[in-house]
Amino acid sequence: MRTWNRLQLLYAYLARRSDVRALPVEYIVETTAKCNLYCPMCPRETHKQPKEDMTAGIFERLLAESGKSAEHMMLIGLGEPLLDPAIFDRIETCERHGVSTLLSTNGTLLDDENAGRLLAGALKHITLSFDGSTKESFEYYRKGAKFERVRDNFIRFARLKKERGASIEVVVQMVRMDRNRGEVDDFIRFWSAVPGVDQVRIKEDETNLMRPDAGHEAAEWKHPCHYLWRGPMYVKHNGDVYPCCQSYMLDGQPLGNVVSDSLPRIFNSAEMQRMRKLHVEGRAAEISICSRCCTTIPHPVLVAGSLLLHAETVRKLLPLVERLTYLSKLPKRLLSPPKPVARPVAASQEELVQISNRSGGSGLDS
Repeated sequence: MRTWNRLQLLYAYLARRSDVRALPVEYIVETTAKCNLYCPMCPRETHKQPKEDMTAGIFERLLAESGKSAEHMMLIGLGEPLLDPAIFDRIETCERHGVSTLLSTNGTLLDDENAGRLLAGALKHITLSFDGSTKESFEYYRKGAKFERVRDNFIRFARLKKERGASIEVVVQMVRMDRNRGEVDDFIRFWSAVPGVDQVRIKEDETNLMRPDAGHEAAEWKHPCHYLWRGPMYVKHNGDVYPCCQSYMLDGQPLGNVVSDSLPRIFNSAEMQRMRKLHVEGRAAEISICSRCCTTIPHPVLVAGSLLLHAETVRKLLPLVERLTYLSKLPKRLLSPPKPVARPVAASQEELVQISNRSGGSGLDS
């Protein structure tokens, strides 16, 4: 079923079909909207989030409709996954449906107990978010977190993984921004030497908060965006479904809700077909959210390759492909990052809104 679904997606993408009779292989599922940090680059700063978790009913409905075709779910969003009291149960539920899972954590709650539960469970990938190799840059971007504590949590987790022979893929990730741009080499050198770390990923900033001028010019849209065919689709904690994570953050409208709409109908809705058609015609810049998107556009060769492989394998290979491309080991045209585009700063981007949290501090994405 999953292989056939993937081949149908591959055919639809290569044939540039706007109607797709298949379902995404990947999803981003926001199981909680709660967080415990304040990060100036996080979309939580312009999109206030409730202190709520996804209900069991919504999560089970999503898996019931996607479980036979979905291959990979990133249980992340605009919240810290370890604040979700049901996160370990959700990982095991995905495993029972044959869906591999990924978490991305800010590390503040990755204590001995949580580390042990993650390593003993079915989680396949974990991203340890650590935005800087110095205390100054890290604590600027991760306000409310302590550099030494999070660093030690991550090192301990990676070493425990190594000692126990756990198969979980451990990726330490830094989002490259203005204050940490000069720390990339030190970051790679330090984390590559930590036992248990499988990949070190330097990711480009894909939000508009720190660089509101960024985006893709019309001429850059040479290839249709893979999100519209293979996913990942973004499912908010309340069940609202968006074409991708960027669409929510750029004030796009949901395509539907998994509680009231079927997933196949949402994925092949009139709006999704309209977006695919414009992308195929090279008119993606006419779509407001796409024109302001900061996501790197992969070459069709990479997209096609990603649909020939299981999504879990693709997720493992992604940091390596990115690193080889950025280091000029692979052709630059394989990944097309957005170029700065002169645009007026929206009123909502001029002032950041800090989200209060009774437990101490305020919350943002990991």
